Amino acid sequence: MNEQRKHTTHRRCSAVTVIGLGPMGRAMARTLLAAGHPLTVWNRTAGRADELVAAGATFAATPGEAVGASDLVILSLTDYRAMYDILGAATASLAGRTLVNLSSDTPDRTREAATWAAGHGAAFLSGGVMVPAPMVGTAAAHVYYSGPEGVMEGHRGVLALLGTPRYLGGDPGLAQMMYQAQLAVFLSTLSGLMHATAMLGTAGMKAREALPELLASADSIGDILRAGEENPGAALDAGEHPGDLSTVIMMGATADHIVETSTSLGLDPTLALAVQGHYRRAIDHGHGGDNWTRIIDSIREPR
Repeated sequence: MNEQRKHTTHRRCSAVTVIGLGPMGRAMARTLLAAGHPLTVWNRTAGRADELVAAGATFAATPGEAVGASDLVILSLTDYRAMYDILGAATASLAGRTLVNLSSDTPDRTREAATWAAGHGAAFLSGGVMVPAPMVGTAAAHVYYSGPEGVMEGHRGVLALLGTPRYLGGDPGLAQMMYQAQLAVFLSTLSGLMHATAMLGTAGMKAREALPELLASADSIGDILRAGEENPGAALDAGEHPGDLSTVIMMGATADHIVETSTSLGLDPTLALAVQGHYRRAIDHGHGGDNWTRIIDSIREPR
């Protein structure tokens, strides 16, 4: 790209600020730079910006300077507390800006942050990036967002560079809720895989042998749940749990065997006991003949 084309591209592209340069923040910053957006960055550890500065980004001396450089400010931090720690002394720069916080925290803290931002004259979107850093900006990437629809639409073009935007509605806590729900599935699956690998390891099977078999099972779960159903959530929404193919008693017996096996092998039974508890409570409430999905009742109302 020659110098004249660079300058033309920069005139067309809006300025963006990225605060927080961990692996995810750096990936987002590289993506925005590659698309031609004038980019300002800030991070507590300034050295993390060296690669980006060499590629054309501007490193702000202070968070206030970083916010003031762009109408759109993207935050990629450890949690929402970090946002207050960083921007608490820069609130005078927030008026008229849009904060897009892609950090992880609870839905309630996200809603509190939206109120805090509004109190300083800033618009606020929350979001959850659903791919690891190396996949940011690729066709496989998607990001959940929630907050004012007009704000979302006003910045959709820029945010789409990071991954396909999936807008969930006006409640700023909803994107965070979806993010946490997705991670609940992800983290539970990871723990299950490690538990299963440890089980097989006690029989002398190496992880390099066990994981391909276990991952094949994990990959098949979606297909199993969707088999024969146009929408596997429809029955749940209707409160229907037909035990035609599997029952709480059947699945609960398997859960019992997993606990017994894990205990006999000297493994940590915490995960297995939690799963067993779901089935035992459903049986105790008289739902042993229902489909395994009945366990959602005691998850919704554990008491």
